[in-house]
Amino acid sequence: MTDPADRRPHADRAHYPPQDAMRTGLAGRCPRCGQGRLFKGFLATRPACSNCGLSFDFADSGDGPAVFIIMIVGFLVVGLVLAVEMTFRPPIWLHMVLWLPLTVILGLGMLRPLKGVMIAQQYRHNAQEGRVDE
Repeated sequence: MTDPADRRPHADRAHYPPQDAMRTGLAGRCPRCGQGRLFKGFLATRPACSNCGLSFDFADSGDGPAVFIIMIVGFLVVGLVLAVEMTFRPPIWLHMVLWLPLTVILGLGMLRPLKGVMIAQQYRHNAQEGRVDE
């Protein structure tokens, strides 16, 4: 089990200055040192940072990035579809050719950076699973 002090942001300020969660998350870097890589594959996180040794056991972004992507990409694509439909009135096959690939590219392109941001925010705010006091 990981020592909780190992991932508390306030406990390691002497060794590692606070990192900007947006910058490190978007870059896919370690939320503590900003140097080591966060991901080992497209979405799989590494077990620990290769630079500072921070264990990434706490990293559980769940469905958070997917929800944000659905909202952002949906807003953009639907707005563009409506604008093109009202302006040019293209046939349905042209809509499919334009918007399906754009939706897939935007969705997959935003997934990894948003997952990195959510993990960096979890680290920064010391987010933990809820516990019931007895």
